[in-house]
Amino acid sequence: MKYGYIRPIVSDQQCTHQLKELFIDTLFIETHGLARKRTELEHLLMTVQKNDELFIQNIVVLADSQQQLLDILRLAERDQITIHFVDEQITNQTIQKASLLQSATFFANLQSKFLSQSSTFTLQAAKQQGKSIGRPRKSDDNLQLAFEMYDSKIYTLYDIKEATGISKSTLYRYLDDRSTSLYDEKE
Repeated sequence: MKYGYIRPIVSDQQCTHQLKELFIDTLFIETHGLARKRTELEHLLMTVQKNDELFIQNIVVLADSQQQLLDILRLAERDQITIHFVDEQITNQTIQKASLLQSATFFANLQSKFLSQSSTFTLQAAKQQGKSIGRPRKSDDNLQLAFEMYDSKIYTLYDIKEATGISKSTLYRYLDDRSTSLYDEKE
């Protein structure tokens, strides 16, 4: 049997480009791109049998980490299942035949793809729940005090940081924003 598995990924959040040109007997579709609760993947792994083939658009669709990929590859080897990774143009058998340098390079690149996938969908889920994303803004009172101290030319950046808790780089970023908005008002 030929099985397919698709799920939302950063480059294809609607799953419209995955496995389009392949004939698949049964397609398992995950509804979310998060690492947790991948019920369709679990169902798929319980369904496949010896000599079945599994088609995945790319490795990031199948696994969220190198450890998860390793676990799935071990399962596939034990059950004698061939996994085809379409974008990478490899199978679980060809991965095993690569040189150490090729493998190290491949897995280093893969790690950054895993991180991108995970952080993108985690941030999207947090935004949907109304959670604030990113570093909180400094209070307006602290910022105003930092501006006054800076403009007075009496205080060092260290003095400003000690008094307001605003670091040099943060202060300069706010000063750039302030000068940009003053420039915009003059036009």
